[in-house]
Amino acid sequence: MTNKIFMALTFIGVPLSVIGTVMHWPSIILFVLYCLTIIALSSFMGRATESLAIVAGPRIGGLLNATFGNAVELIISVFALKAGLVGVVLASLTGSVLGNLLLVAGLSFFIGGLKFKRQEFNVFDARHNSGLLIFAVMIAFVIPEVFSMNMNETKTITLSIGISVILIFLYLAALFFKLVTHRGVYQPSGETEGHEEEEPEWGKRKAIAVLFIATIAVAYISEHLVHTFEYVAESFGWTELFIGVIIVAIVGNAAEHASAVLMAYKNKMDVAVEIAVGSTLQVAMFVLPVLVLISLFFDQTMPLLFSWQELIAMISSVLLMVVISNDGETNWFEGLTLLAAYIIMGIGFFLL
Repeated sequence: MTNKIFMALTFIGVPLSVIGTVMHWPSIILFVLYCLTIIALSSFMGRATESLAIVAGPRIGGLLNATFGNAVELIISVFALKAGLVGVVLASLTGSVLGNLLLVAGLSFFIGGLKFKRQEFNVFDARHNSGLLIFAVMIAFVIPEVFSMNMNETKTITLSIGISVILIFLYLAALFFKLVTHRGVYQPSGETEGHEEEEPEWGKRKAIAVLFIATIAVAYISEHLVHTFEYVAESFGWTELFIGVIIVAIVGNAAEHASAVLMAYKNKMDVAVEIAVGSTLQVAMFVLPVLVLISLFFDQTMPLLFSWQELIAMISSVLLMVVISNDGETNWFEGLTLLAAYIIMGIGFFLL
């Protein structure tokens, strides 16, 4: 039923988005239309990556889902950078970290926990990811903010570039560690056994084709979505920070939201956690550094500097997630705790 709704939204939303853009419909109508269409397209990306995950296993599947889910946000962010909306980009990346760790993981733990009293996932992966989360957010994000207080703009950009290169290198090294040198060393939890027997919804070629077409459609719509931000902010009295942290982050991560919750409902917690935490790591250690480097080619460069509110929110989210996930098991109450934290931060950013 849900798939049919998303299919209808896609086949109606994509043509209407093109028509509305050409005919210059009111910005508020276009904003809603673009967001709904991107979410519908993200559902196809989620289904395609789920099919590939069945073939490739939980780690590769989670990585693919996070990568193509973050591709939406990366595309939106590049066009926002081109338009000079650096504040929106940084806020959307903050929102992505908060959304994945608190909203996506929280919903997954909560929905899965309502069906299963106790759900397990790979504790070794959880601890490995915890270390990377602490490094990326509590070291790589805090250091530029602290040191830039006594630096001019040129030195701040230089520091941001250096940290970005290190983050990208470490992220690639982490993938090499998990998928090559230590593949199979840390055995996944028993709940993943037998998943290989499940039939994928789509074959490999069809799944890849759907991902490719959906990504192109999202790229087109995202470029025009960015141009509606200013009008929407003025109409509703929203700040760039709120639009980035909440609206853009939710729309940009719609694929992960749907896929992670579905995986948790099916008790495939290794995949669900890999999507939520793996996506956060990819945003913090790859997407954001890449955007810093890409910004060098635009009129306005983007330093690796967040506001103190954004930093404290991300650090709090990381610490809460580390404490909850480090035992390798979860339940509905832990999911509800993560969701409560997200709502509190959402209210804060709305009122800021």
